[in-house]
Amino acid sequence: MPRTDLDQLWDQVRGATRAGQGLGSLSPSLAARQLGYDALTLCLATPRGHLELLWSDDAAGRLGPALDDLQYTLGEGPTLDAARTGRTITEPDLTRTPIDRWPQFLPAAARTRARTVLATPLHLGVVPAGALTAYGTTPGAPTAHQHESIVRFARAALLLLLQTSPARLLTGDHAQGITLYRAEVHQATGMLAVQLALPLDQALLRLRAHAYAHDRALLDVAHDILAHRLYLEPEDTTP
Repeated sequence: MPRTDLDQLWDQVRGATRAGQGLGSLSPSLAARQLGYDALTLCLATPRGHLELLWSDDAAGRLGPALDDLQYTLGEGPTLDAARTGRTITEPDLTRTPIDRWPQFLPAAARTRARTVLATPLHLGVVPAGALTAYGTTPGAPTAHQHESIVRFARAALLLLLQTSPARLLTGDHAQGITLYRAEVHQATGMLAVQLALPLDQALLRLRAHAYAHDRALLDVAHDILAHRLYLEPEDTTP
């Protein structure tokens, strides 16, 4: 019997597990194709309740990070819903999803190549700890086998992530493919907090609001702040 893409994926997962390797030993782009999708992202919840993107496709166009950035900036979307509710979120055609579900995310997502999404929660015990999200560029509902494979891979990916050393997660080990994707966003947030005398949460809201208002990627705004190309003025609180 010929070996399928999924057979190869499970072989890679088993090999990484036996070798004690972390999730970074697997290619997100290849895993996405083996699962029948075009992009994958894996996010874990932080103690402050935000989702941190730790593993994502590295193909041209970086579809996964772009969709994840939109959700992080707008505060809504399938990844956030899956992580918050602990339930798998499936949308076979984002262009036909009722707008009231994600009124800001859907118009923004329509400007990307993404047309279908499946987001499944990651669980530590019974507690949702993040989400694995698969994006496709062609509309269509997943088959039962495809759905089962995504859920199975999410469990395996979390176990591999837990095998990644804390030092690599904190500092970003590019050889292993694990890095804090939003490290510069956090740095820019800290800089804004000092400049504007704001708590970190409010500084992050200012950063996100500026990115949304100017239709820019959050990471690009963070780059400009860190490079002193962009300065945000304190809000006028005078009655």
